[in-house]
Amino acid sequence: MLYKCLLLLLAIIQISGAEHETSVLPEAYVDAAQRSTHTNNWAVLVDASRFWFNYRHVANVLSIYRSVKRLGIPDSQIILMIADDMACNARNPRPGQVYNNANQHINVYGDDVEVDYRGYEVTVENFVRLLTGRTQNGTARSKKLLSDAGSNVLIYLTGHGGDGFLKFQDSEEITSQELADGIQQMWEKKRYNELFFMVDTCQAASLYEKFTSPNVLAVASSLVGEDSLSHHVDPSIGVYMIDRYTYYALEFLEKVQPFSKRTIGEFLQVCPKRVCISTVGVRKDLYRRDPHKVPITDFFGAIRPTRVSTDRINVTLANEEDFVNEVAHVQPKKQFKIIIEPQFTAKILK
Repeated sequence: MLYKCLLLLLAIIQISGAEHETSVLPEAYVDAAQRSTHTNNWAVLVDASRFWFNYRHVANVLSIYRSVKRLGIPDSQIILMIADDMACNARNPRPGQVYNNANQHINVYGDDVEVDYRGYEVTVENFVRLLTGRTQNGTARSKKLLSDAGSNVLIYLTGHGGDGFLKFQDSEEITSQELADGIQQMWEKKRYNELFFMVDTCQAASLYEKFTSPNVLAVASSLVGEDSLSHHVDPSIGVYMIDRYTYYALEFLEKVQPFSKRTIGEFLQVCPKRVCISTVGVRKDLYRRDPHKVPITDFFGAIRPTRVSTDRINVTLANEEDFVNEVAHVQPKKQFKIIIEPQFTAKILK
């Protein structure tokens, strides 16, 4: 009897041990699952507001544009939509310039901004067509989102919103359901690998509530029932310069370099309520990876496509001696260093 009891106890221990082993995945498998599989990056940056008093919304989108461009996403893969031209507004005392802080340290409009949709081109219809790939015949290539199943896509929206909608041009609105439908079509048509949805507007979290598509990570500047507030005003032009959430997001991005180890998980915590006043909302139930293991450059930077060839390549110099002599007489070039000016020289009005 004692022998049977010992056998039964041994069997139970073996079964529990087997269950424990199958419940723990190999570390190599977990690490592989957390690595990105994307092959290219795209950014869709939208300011949906008109009129001079919405100057800050243009500054918001231009600041994000400058950051993603600095981190490696080329203009050919950035779709920039600006509903009003603040740089050329008659009330602007500094024509051709837009600033995101009262110190006026750097002109975010710059000399190399490529605006793809401007003024009355910024409509709900054009935005939805852009996402879903249903642009009208004759649309320029630069106005198309040519993403594919290997693309990581960043969508940034700023403007005036409410519970379940974002206003465009102060005359129409896109609803949370229309946004969800557009992103679902993107997934079904294999137009993204992973998508990061970022929105700075009042009641911003309501815009991602109806998302059901996989591989979508979303962050919003405020929860339902909350307003998103501006950061500071420039008395010399009489308008607010930038919104609070975007200001602190940019403060974080300015410390990121192309090969930085900073993560999306850190980025999601950039604006606590004590500085944002509103509560930042995050939606990550549709996202398969741990944000704290995802480099921020997976969305705000760009990877360089590399082709590996196993073929033999024969390289023959036309005249080897002439080449050697030429190289020997070349004067060494002076070392140079590229310095990118920070957007913020000092913390203001914290």
